[in-house]
Amino acid sequence: MNKSFSSAIVMIRFFLTACFILLCFQGCIKDKITHTYTILTPVYKTKEQVQTNIKSNPPKPIQFPGKIFIYGQYIFLNEVDKGVHIIDNSNPDNPIARAFIDIPGNLDIAVKANTLYADMYGDLVAVNIIDPLNVKLMKDIPNIFPERSYGNGLIADKTRVIVDWIRQDTTVEVQPAGNFIVLNYSNNGSGLLTGPSANKTAPGVAGSMARFSIVNDYLYAVDHHTLKSISISNGNDPKLIATTNAGWDIETIYPFKDKLFLGSMGGMFIFDISNPASPVSVSQFVHARACDPVVADDNYAYVTLRAGTSCGPTNNELQVIDIKNLASPSLLKTYSMTNPHGLSKDGNTIFICDGSGGLKIYNASDVSNLQLIKQITGIETYDVIAFNGNALVVTMDGLYQYDYSNLSNIHLRSKIIIAK
Repeated sequence: MNKSFSSAIVMIRFFLTACFILLCFQGCIKDKITHTYTILTPVYKTKEQVQTNIKSNPPKPIQFPGKIFIYGQYIFLNEVDKGVHIIDNSNPDNPIARAFIDIPGNLDIAVKANTLYADMYGDLVAVNIIDPLNVKLMKDIPNIFPERSYGNGLIADKTRVIVDWIRQDTTVEVQPAGNFIVLNYSNNGSGLLTGPSANKTAPGVAGSMARFSIVNDYLYAVDHHTLKSISISNGNDPKLIATTNAGWDIETIYPFKDKLFLGSMGGMFIFDISNPASPVSVSQFVHARACDPVVADDNYAYVTLRAGTSCGPTNNELQVIDIKNLASPSLLKTYSMTNPHGLSKDGNTIFICDGSGGLKIYNASDVSNLQLIKQITGIETYDVIAFNGNALVVTMDGLYQYDYSNLSNIHLRSKIIIAK
């Protein structure tokens, strides 16, 4: 018999024997194979019930902090998918929770002229906050954000609103099916931020992780692929004016003068809003796939890239992009980071939330040679806004405020720890 043919016969016999053993083994253990899932089952209320409860309710513990917006003496802190905490920050050394606005499905917020704008799943709501302890719903515009979805095969009842989830850890032999979500649920943090000093209140500022931005009489909002232009000239009656194709995998929006800088997983997109009702694409800067918030000044854009989860296998770094010629932005310098998220710039000082690397504060007077002023470790940071000597930092375990009025003596002012 041919030697190669004989070897082939032996290999085939080995393969068939292995398959037989494997099938027998699976038959023996099939009843012992289990999977453990976290099942989240939706709890519904009617739209009318939800709208009635969009008001100033008693304060609630902070558990899953999200985006933050500072307006006047108040911090408006998103509780992911639940609503908005109202925190009195007139004394940053002692912030006090005053009320909670129940807005199911809320992720993003922005404030102008005593009106809070917030998403409620796919809707946009306008809430009068002239008295933050007695707020009132003024308008609910349905389906402004149609891309908002639940994933995992859930088809929600569109005649009602999901206000909560019943969580159950379940061990099963086969994957369950039905009208529920199966997740490994974790708090990814999120947040905007900004903090007033003790003697000057913030004019209304969002953080680098924001998807909402207000410029004059327009609210701009991004989803994965589009830029919404919403007129708020009548604050209590916002109107969607235009929807512009913005690119792909858009994550954040940052305004500077008459430009919008959009951060995406694939790059940075620049839009001109000289005509505020009709944003016009100016240029884009492409980078490796990564999660990508951005801030900017007259000459440079600062972009943090991080790897992990859906962000892609890119490097963890800060990129400084020359935008003096907006039509042709170019990479000037990169700085290695641990796992950077949000960032903020005040004058020549730049603040980087470097994930488990803590908060890094740099002298940016020479952008080609950033000098580390201070690194605050022991906290896992998500986003920061620095304003007038006070930095509000969103971390995985709470909200921290730092006094940086003296850069040689940056120190903790206060913190609100997440309820466990």
